[in-house]
Amino acid sequence: MANYKIVMENNKVKIVFMGTPEFGAIILEGLIKGGYKPILVIAAPDKPVGRKQIITPPSVKVIAQKHNIPILQPEKILDSKSQILDSKPDLIVVAAYGEILPKEILEVPKYSCLNVHPSLLPRWRGPSPIQFSILEDDDKTGISIIKMTEKVDAGPILAQKEIKIGGKETYNTLHNKLAGLGAELLIETISKWIKGEIKEKLQDESKANYTKVLKKEDGKIDWQKSAEEIERQIRAYSPWPGTYTMANNKILKILNADVLKQTKNGPFGIAGKTFLASNDKIAVQTGKDFLIISELQLEGKKIISAKDFLRGHPDFIGTILQWKTGRK
Repeated sequence: MANYKIVMENNKVKIVFMGTPEFGAIILEGLIKGGYKPILVIAAPDKPVGRKQIITPPSVKVIAQKHNIPILQPEKILDSKSQILDSKPDLIVVAAYGEILPKEILEVPKYSCLNVHPSLLPRWRGPSPIQFSILEDDDKTGISIIKMTEKVDAGPILAQKEIKIGGKETYNTLHNKLAGLGAELLIETISKWIKGEIKEKLQDESKANYTKVLKKEDGKIDWQKSAEEIERQIRAYSPWPGTYTMANNKILKILNADVLKQTKNGPFGIAGKTFLASNDKIAVQTGKDFLIISELQLEGKKIISAKDFLRGHPDFIGTILQWKTGRK
């Protein structure tokens, strides 16, 4: 993580921080290192995780406990209204909290509520901006610091920084870059905002795009799409919801793949049909070009290379992977 500069006498700024997953945790850690230690942290409740459904605290809570910051974990944010009011915050900072803040909360802090959002707003609003930046083949993305309103991610922009998206960028790599950038930009912005040195910039509503909460079925491959679209899906949906197909009515996850351009124009072969590619990799015919699979995971098994998979499944080549039927 970058080195953060303490830009003012931070003990005079009473901040309530709201966040839940790793993105919020990185922002919180950056705030603390920059001298802006919150007086209160609010995160979602602990939840069961994994096959064994082990009750696990959210990442933001872990960081708050590490730094001995009081924590609230309400089912609904209004359940904590009295505690927030009692803390008399100058500022509320939100980073991937997961709940829309009502007017009653937005009006509490003296200097409003600021949101750290991983998109160059208004490009991608909503819960999945990083994934959609990769899915839609954007060449750049970035961080936006906005003054929150009752409408999701629609408030005026206070600061933005952009970064280029690499050709093999995955959700994880882009997430980590944006979270680090977000912490830096937030620290730069807080002091200027409180001092009245920032002019708000309204968003252009005509350019707004909304993302959605991703579900498991979003990861299922439609082999009639182009290989480039499917390859971006693999990078955007790792680790959640994952990208998968059906083989003999079993889930087959695709974890790493490349695109092989076809030298001739259509008509193309049967979408989903498997072939043997060079270096013992698996080629799959798509709606346009081939997807070359190098790493995969059969349901209930470990992640392995395509070469090792073919050793145990020599009849796999020539099969047609399901994309319309089978379990979701």
